[in-house]
Amino acid sequence: GYGELTAKDVKFSFERVIKINSPSSFDFGPLDHVEVEDDYTGVIVFKTPFAPAWTLALPYGVGHIVSEDAVVKVNKDGGDFGMKATAFSGPYVFADWKPNQSVLLTRNPEWSGPKPGFDEIRILPIGDIKTAERAYQAGDIDFTGISVDSLANFKSKPPADTKVEEKPSLDFTYIGMNIDHPKLKDINIRKAIQWAINVPQILDAAYSGQVDVATGMLAKGLVGYRDKALIPPEGDLAKAKAFMEMAAVSDLTLTLDCLNQSDYSTIAGVVQAQLSQIGIAVEINVQDSGSFYSIGIESEGDRWKNMQLIVQHFTMVPEPFYFSSTYISSQVGKWNWERFSSKPFDELHEKALALDDPNERAKLYREMQDLMEESGAYRFLTNGASPIMYRTTRMQAATRPDGRVLYIDFKPV
Repeated sequence: GYGELTAKDVKFSFERVIKINSPSSFDFGPLDHVEVEDDYTGVIVFKTPFAPAWTLALPYGVGHIVSEDAVVKVNKDGGDFGMKATAFSGPYVFADWKPNQSVLLTRNPEWSGPKPGFDEIRILPIGDIKTAERAYQAGDIDFTGISVDSLANFKSKPPADTKVEEKPSLDFTYIGMNIDHPKLKDINIRKAIQWAINVPQILDAAYSGQVDVATGMLAKGLVGYRDKALIPPEGDLAKAKAFMEMAAVSDLTLTLDCLNQSDYSTIAGVVQAQLSQIGIAVEINVQDSGSFYSIGIESEGDRWKNMQLIVQHFTMVPEPFYFSSTYISSQVGKWNWERFSSKPFDELHEKALALDDPNERAKLYREMQDLMEESGAYRFLTNGASPIMYRTTRMQAATRPDGRVLYIDFKPV
């Protein structure tokens, strides 16, 4: 190996994120540098106070610590070292990777801590959740996430020797509107769409009623969660029609883009039917991931100019900065596809970064979600769910409270 982990490795790892301009460097906020005092002590220095250091930067990607000697041996500039890992510090090592086929973790012979549960763990990246469910039922895999619309069936009729667990999700799904598109510049049209969308109807159709209505971007339990949205979940067709009258528009046709997954296409279909009730015709564009994830990004071409409505989904972590940083003005044309730009939102985002008191932070994040909803560019749908199932004759699975897998804690039975 490369010896013990020291403060020198911590300094190298954290400053490297900024030096190589990592796509995730934003998660470290105003990091300036790391001061090393001795082999086991140091000080992480930020240019300005950064509360998300504890809930985002340190526990997630940019907080990962790598061996300076190992990285420099592969890349003398300390940059990309590819997929050939040369140093390990935990109970498992990254033994093999076949792109789009499998990842193999094997027991680390140099690990001196508690013995891990298995000699090896093979992880299969199955992109379609329904395919993963069938693979489980066929006995090809022993653990998988399951689709929300399948949850009721698996709960009532689980496969043999199977435990089904319901886990909450932190993610968020919504209908977004491109504020800059000529057809959507009038806020009355956007308000009409918000009020015409009946969220419970959508969730019943797309998720068999197995998920809760979202009150905003932030899920229940997170700092900044709102007890209720400004617009009731059921909407109000009369109010929607009144906004359409104020817009003085008729025979309006809009496009709605969505990913080619059954839940998203179902959402799109229900929205299409709901908007038809206020005189808006919707053309649905179902796209694969390669096409979908470039729609609103300016650097990928001019498609963002034609984007109108979208079924959008983002994964989330237990830190509200992770949500708000996506919708600040500087993210327009990057991840802010609705092109929502609000100076008050940007100011609240910056102010919240310096607050340690979760109650004070929560007030600001609730206000930010109010601003988003008032813009007419968003109709919040759900934070989803993260159900899993596993074979009890093979393992005791382990996850975080939100269902994210913790392979390191899997135990044999």
